[in-house]
Amino acid sequence: MGDLLVDPGVLRDEVRAKYREVATQPHGAFHFHTGRPLAERLGYPSSTVDPLPEAVVESFAGVGNPFAPGPLGRGEAVVDVGSGGGFDSVVAANQVGPEGHVVGVDMTEEMLDRARATVASLGLGHVEFRAGLAEDLPVPDDWADVVISNGVINLCADKAAVLQEIRRVLRPGGRLQFADIANGRPVPEEARRDIDLWTG
Repeated sequence: MGDLLVDPGVLRDEVRAKYREVATQPHGAFHFHTGRPLAERLGYPSSTVDPLPEAVVESFAGVGNPFAPGPLGRGEAVVDVGSGGGFDSVVAANQVGPEGHVVGVDMTEEMLDRARATVASLGLGHVEFRAGLAEDLPVPDDWADVVISNGVINLCADKAAVLQEIRRVLRPGGRLQFADIANGRPVPEEARRDIDLWTG
């Protein structure tokens, strides 16, 4: 585990438990916002969100808008790291079009089930979801034009491993568009060892 201050496996279990709730009870009470109100708050255009069925949007729990730096290009290959219920993957799919390809990767089976059902109902054959970890993406080397992620890197104990994986799957000249939480001040070591603070 090296100099990591929390056990990655224990942290993953905590994160899975929380997002299992979001997948199965999307209108439950959480310490974070979800769904359409959150997407609006984070600056997703209404023209992007309004046409989407509730099943696509209700379990969205991002922290920002990874499309804010610019839309994805038609025909691009995209990896969505920590794809959750598939909201950002569907947004990406609509931007890259059927000539593109989107691979969402998530570690929570209930989120994967929800995402797969969503894209099947929408007929998005150019989107697929794979079980996997951000630190060990089930994607070939140099495959993606773009990697997107929304509020996931922050929840990983080994951020260097995540960034190395993203670099591995990106083609030369590819780009990372992500949204996450950052702290501008040092966090005390005892707080960094408290798993409840990572997920709470």
